[in-house]
Amino acid sequence: MGILDRLTGTRYPETGVATRSAAEVRAALLAVNGPDVPFVVRHGAPSERADLVAVWRVRELGITVRARMRLVPAQHEVRALSEQWDAKTREYSRGQMTTVARDWTIERGDNGRPRMAEGAHFDFARMKDPLRGAVLDAGWTWRGVVFRL
Repeated sequence: MGILDRLTGTRYPETGVATRSAAEVRAALLAVNGPDVPFVVRHGAPSERADLVAVWRVRELGITVRARMRLVPAQHEVRALSEQWDAKTREYSRGQMTTVARDWTIERGDNGRPRMAEGAHFDFARMKDPLRGAVLDAGWTWRGVVFRL
């Protein structure tokens, strides 16, 4: 793993893991969906220029994150581009996200003194780790990209 792989978030499967077909990788990524998962993995629209897209909207924080994924069967890799929109600051960013966001409120504790209480919580790793794990378990490479899929 070189310096560019670290910067882009590229991960390689462990040695000895059997390489699966593109259809199996697609099915594994779609299987990440579930009732206890806060995001949705779906097929990408032609305008998104991706095979699969994972979207997580955190309304309390005004954040929307999206991971666009393109399967490259010839190289056994999934190219992934992460994007984030912040509705409060109207900022857009892309690349390999490591965002953690929290919303704090002040409330009265049991003893009547004010204390900080965590409201909404968002960690981009909760979305990226299961997706990346599904790809690596299938024997494919997770290649993070910044500019193009």
